[in-house]
Amino acid sequence: MKMLCEYVDGEHISGQFLVSSVSKGTNAQGSQYLNIDLRDASTNMNAKKWEVSSKDEEIVVAGNVIHIEGEVLKYKETLQIKILSVREVPFDEVDPTKFLKQPPIPKEELIKKFYGFVEGIKDQDCRKLLDYFIEKYKGQIFDYPAASSIHHEYMSGLLVHCTTMAEIAEKLCSIYPVNKDLVITSVLLHDFGKITELEGPIVYKYSIKGKLIGHISIMAAEIENAAKELGLTSETPLLLQHAILSHHGQLEYGSPVLPETAEALMLSLVDNLDSKMVITLKALEETKEGEFTNKVYPLDGRTFYKHK
Repeated sequence: MKMLCEYVDGEHISGQFLVSSVSKGTNAQGSQYLNIDLRDASTNMNAKKWEVSSKDEEIVVAGNVIHIEGEVLKYKETLQIKILSVREVPFDEVDPTKFLKQPPIPKEELIKKFYGFVEGIKDQDCRKLLDYFIEKYKGQIFDYPAASSIHHEYMSGLLVHCTTMAEIAEKLCSIYPVNKDLVITSVLLHDFGKITELEGPIVYKYSIKGKLIGHISIMAAEIENAAKELGLTSETPLLLQHAILSHHGQLEYGSPVLPETAEALMLSLVDNLDSKMVITLKALEETKEGEFTNKVYPLDGRTFYKHK
């Protein structure tokens, strides 16, 4: 089967692709259409189904693998698919590996790095909490994405995000006089709430709890409950809760509170750095040398130049 990244303007497209998201729109004549994000292991591509039946709406659902016939067209310098026909592919005929992007570093190497950071923790309460959550989410923390889209949205994306952040944080901790154990522990745990926030066998989408509460509040509550269960009486769980609650750095970005410890501030800065660099590099990867990227909306709609 031809991969999405191999198609060019004007080609007929035929094959199986994963629906990662779908929304309804209305055209100038008042008719409804479907705006679809299709994915395979190579890339994502936007698609439109202009004439929509009730059967189409049943089939084109986020998480489904669909077989399409259509045309690849260029719209505003970006390739887009005009879907002519669509049918659902039975789940037992789906090979998930064809639709899931693999991490840029082998998973086994990432796991080794992760446990290396865990073994370096000397604070007993930090280590007890880390061990507790590693055991609780064993089998999930090493496979989950870090997001449903935007950044680290692939297999083991959460693991890549956490280990990269830990590498950055470790260097910063050698420069600034902060509590390294608190920083590294908060880095490794900060997005564990996404294991509850996101769900799905192939494409990850927001669970009801994820939509209503969100991964920040979920994880902060989990730390409090774990501390009670483990009988921890030090200030460590409270400091970790604060770091988790404030790690998006700003109230308008979803943090209930702002960072008010040096360690919490470092967590938010490192998280922001890693996510934005990954978003930027992803946009540049899809751009030819000597040209600018499309608008990168998570970065205020800016465009970035890919130099030669």
